Amino acid sequence: MQIRPILAALSRHRLATLLIGLEIAFACAVLCNACFLIYNRVQLMHIYSGVDDASLAVVKLAGFEQSQAVDLNARVLAGLRTIPGMQSVSVVNAVPFGEHAGTAGITTDPASGKANAVVDFYVGGPGSLQAFGLRLIAGQTLQPEDYRPLNSFVPEDASVLISHALAEHLWPGADPLGKEFWTGKLHFRVVGIVANLVRPDPAGSGVAAAEWTVFAPAQPGPKFAGVYLLRADPQVLPRVLRDARAAVAKIAPEVVLDQESSRSLSELRELRFRQDRAMAGMLVGVILALLLVTALGIVGLASFWVQQRRKQIGIRRAIGARRRDILSYFQVENFLIVSGGIGLGMVLAFGLNLMLMRFYELPRLPLIYLPIGALVLWSLGQLAVLGPAMRAAAVPPVVATRAA
Repeated sequence: MQIRPILAALSRHRLATLLIGLEIAFACAVLCNACFLIYNRVQLMHIYSGVDDASLAVVKLAGFEQSQAVDLNARVLAGLRTIPGMQSVSVVNAVPFGEHAGTAGITTDPASGKANAVVDFYVGGPGSLQAFGLRLIAGQTLQPEDYRPLNSFVPEDASVLISHALAEHLWPGADPLGKEFWTGKLHFRVVGIVANLVRPDPAGSGVAAAEWTVFAPAQPGPKFAGVYLLRADPQVLPRVLRDARAAVAKIAPEVVLDQESSRSLSELRELRFRQDRAMAGMLVGVILALLLVTALGIVGLASFWVQQRRKQIGIRRAIGARRRDILSYFQVENFLIVSGGIGLGMVLAFGLNLMLMRFYELPRLPLIYLPIGALVLWSLGQLAVLGPAMRAAAVPPVVATRAA
């Protein structure tokens, strides 16, 4: 099959060829970026939190003054620990998939004033580290003397644990134990590394920074109260959480129970990613609709050209062209058009990705999505042109030569 006659024929239908090529280019750009977005969202929805989700729940209280915090903590901790099936109750500032409580920029060089990362601080009281079930992979665990009163949103001069992902970001290839970092004037020293600890909102920072987290110890007090981490066997956790909500109403009737935030971590995960699931489903629908429209455009154009070329097809059949020659002609023609559209579409895909990176803080589009998009569109093009091409190949030579 010679390419030059096909290109010559396409040059006589420049507008139609250009329009279908632009449609394919647009489809390529959207397909690559939409698939990348779907993959990122699905990856985040299945991210490992680093804690024992199935055994944990949180109760959040509001509507109390700092002067009431010490007494409130004492009453709530004592009361909730008496609930049958309760394994532990501790004070925390936040939990994975819950609300943010301590997001801040940190630096390893306070003199430069430049932030090396924006992290989420988990502040936990005695027992919270064990309740979370974090896996220590280097260094030492926190000691009782590390739990000191909290005077700010995070402790001052604290010994902390950081996630492995954050350690690799701050000190790639180096031993992070004993290293120091700052947020404003607050100073921290790394004493241990945990394997995983996800942010409260991992989707807000993307996959790469989803585990940039710090666990800092503190004693419950006036500035550290109202959020309680509950641990129980997964089989009885729903009942324990229900009893805890009811108990709070009796233990501290003067405070307000935040119903939306007082849930199991499994429920919080479900709620956190509800919009992401909806967006992924919507993008799948967009991809399917776009591919359908592109396929219909190819079918329509090929059918139109078959109708126009009936006489030419008949002449070729009369001088010895076989059905498979006619079929391959339209398939190669379609391949050339789709290839031109894909080439332009790859450029558009990178342009669209750069725009998304700028306005939505998405990562750069990996190159692997380009050949995947190309293969999908090449396959779609060949399938879409197959029907019209087979009809062209089936035209009898006599009927074609008699056509006006």
